[in-house]
Amino acid sequence: DPISGFLAWCKKVGLELSPKVCVSREGTVADYGMLATEDLQVGEVLFTIPRAALLSQYTSSIQTLLQEARESLQSQSGWVPLLLALLHEYTNSNSHWQPYFSLWQDFRSLDHPMFWPEEERTRLLQGTGIPEAVDKDLVNIQLEYSSIILPFIESHPDIFDPKLHTLELYKELVAFVMAYSFQEPLEEDDEDEKGPNPPMMVPVADILNHVANHNANLEYAPKCLQMVTTQPISKGQEIFNTYGQMANWQLLHMYGFAEPYPGNTNDTADIQMVTVRKAALQRAKSEAEQQLVSEQWNFLCQLEMVGEEGAFVLGWDEVLTEEELSMTLKVLCMSEEEFQQYKEQDGWEDDTEEEENSILSNEALSRLKNPCKKLLYDSVLLTLESYRSDLKAEQDLLNNEEAYKRLSRREQLALHVRYGQKRILHQLLELIQ
Repeated sequence: DPISGFLAWCKKVGLELSPKVCVSREGTVADYGMLATEDLQVGEVLFTIPRAALLSQYTSSIQTLLQEARESLQSQSGWVPLLLALLHEYTNSNSHWQPYFSLWQDFRSLDHPMFWPEEERTRLLQGTGIPEAVDKDLVNIQLEYSSIILPFIESHPDIFDPKLHTLELYKELVAFVMAYSFQEPLEEDDEDEKGPNPPMMVPVADILNHVANHNANLEYAPKCLQMVTTQPISKGQEIFNTYGQMANWQLLHMYGFAEPYPGNTNDTADIQMVTVRKAALQRAKSEAEQQLVSEQWNFLCQLEMVGEEGAFVLGWDEVLTEEELSMTLKVLCMSEEEFQQYKEQDGWEDDTEEEENSILSNEALSRLKNPCKKLLYDSVLLTLESYRSDLKAEQDLLNNEEAYKRLSRREQLALHVRYGQKRILHQLLELIQ
């Protein structure tokens, strides 16, 4: 039994587990999880992990090697040193971490969209933003492996073997790091100067599942990490951590699951920035008006309010990219004369008016000026066209228990992602009608 072997290893490395909890595969929302075996109050410590028990580039048996090569191992993701440590430890039968890895005897059970056939990904997830994110991931993984990992592996034949440490295994380990690693938050003073901390594997903490309305939280101290309750938890209940404020599309892309509606209060929907430009161009009646839209768009690009690959992010209660969206709507709805005047002021105007307009709560959206409402409305309609099905079809499927049960797991997860996004978009349509 992998769990008992793993728990014995935990004891050996000084990881202290509260007697009021247990690791289980029964009664949890996913593969493994943690349950309360007694009632828990707020602020109780569920387990304490000494830093020496964390698996990172600094604790791996090849840490010296990774440290010496750190310049050549720099990458866009910042994950390469940890991934090399995992490649080595996972395939080394004498590794100190084997009892930890035995929980995942086969990483092929990870079912991130990057492992789905491209046709299935497009069919189920078109419009959600996931296919585009996966395409970028796959290009970066391939590039990172061929330009950094493979040369490093080949230069250390005593430790690595290209036949064993393949691109396929590397890709599975990337998904493992996506789904199970933790990044220690930076101290406030360091936030501007340093990039994010490198990821690390945190045994036991990575067994807890995530929900938006979580009841525990990981706390970082100089010598250890502790999981602490944030809500009272009754005996028999599952204990949930948070992976951060994640929309369903992010959860499916990075972790391989989604929360059914209405559980995910952090869900969002995107309107691509170029979609708003497209709506403004469709509205332009003459060549001169189209020319004006192009000039306005370029001006917004210079102000770094918009970009070809950016998106405006809508939450349930407000627009999360409020400054960018309100500025974009305002500029794209200006007449030639207003725009020239605005440009002369470099996009600045009376601050008091700006302050009032910047928070785009749902109520503020309903008070937008009519031309801005119309432009936003058209942009939402164009966004809804990018999906392969409409809200009513999804609603019917969710309401029909038998039909829903007949769907594959991938179809169910994709449905939750699409449905949440469309609900947010339709809510916006009602606000600005």
